[in-house]
Amino acid sequence: MLELHQFRHSAFCLKVRMALQSKGLSFREVEVTPGIGQIAVFRLSGQRQVPVLVDGDQVVADSSAICRYLETLEPAPALIPDEPRLRAQVELIEDWADTTLAAAARAALLQAAVDDPLLRDALLPDDVPSPVRQVMSGLPGGWLSGVGDLLGQEQRASMLSSLCSMADAIDAAGVMVGDVLSLADLSVAAQLSLLRFPPSAGSALAGRGVPGISDHPRLQSLFQWRDQLEARLIQQDPAATV
Repeated sequence: MLELHQFRHSAFCLKVRMALQSKGLSFREVEVTPGIGQIAVFRLSGQRQVPVLVDGDQVVADSSAICRYLETLEPAPALIPDEPRLRAQVELIEDWADTTLAAAARAALLQAAVDDPLLRDALLPDDVPSPVRQVMSGLPGGWLSGVGDLLGQEQRASMLSSLCSMADAIDAAGVMVGDVLSLADLSVAAQLSLLRFPPSAGSALAGRGVPGISDHPRLQSLFQWRDQLEARLIQQDPAATV
C-alpha cells in the first residue's frame, strides 16, 4: 500500500491526499512529528519536507512531483489534461496556488495564530505534551510576532482581490479549467484550507480561519466550493484512509 508521510494540516499534504482520493488509490497516512520526526523523513527521502510518498522502493517528495507520479501510476481520471492549452492553464494555476497563494495564506494563518491562542493550540500536533501546549497557548501574541513573515497590507489586498475574482469565476460545473476536475482545483482548494479550515481538519479547527478572509461575504461561495469538493472526493473513495 502507498504511504503518505505528512503533516496533517499542511496544505501541500492535503493536495496529495485529494489527488490520491480522486484516483481511488488506497494509502496509509504516516504522521510526521515536526522536528524529530523529520529526521526519519530525511533518511527516507534526502530532505526534511513533507509530503513524501513511498511506493515500495520508490520514494517521491514534493506535492507536484507526487501528483505527476500518481498520473503515471493511475492515469484515470486524469488530473492534468492532454490538450496543450488546458494543460498550460492547469499548470499555471497550480504554480500560482503553490507559490503566491501558499505564501500569502501561510502568512495570514500565522498572523491569525499570533492573535488567537485557541487557534495556536488547535494547530499544535496531537502528540505535543500538555505542559508545552499550555505554554504555547498562554504566550502573549506580541511575543510571537517575530516567529515568521506576517502578511503585509498590500499582500493581503492582492490575495483578497485574486480570491474574489476566483470566486466570481467558478462556473456551474464547479471546476477551474475545462469541464472536469484537475490539479488546478486541488491545488487551490488545498491552500484555501489554511484560510478557513474544512470539516476534515477536525472539530477543533473546522470552520476556524483567518478573520476578514474566512468570513468575507464575497468568498463564501469559494469556501463552500472547496468543502464540497473535498467531501465529494472522500465520499467517492472508500479506499482512502482518513
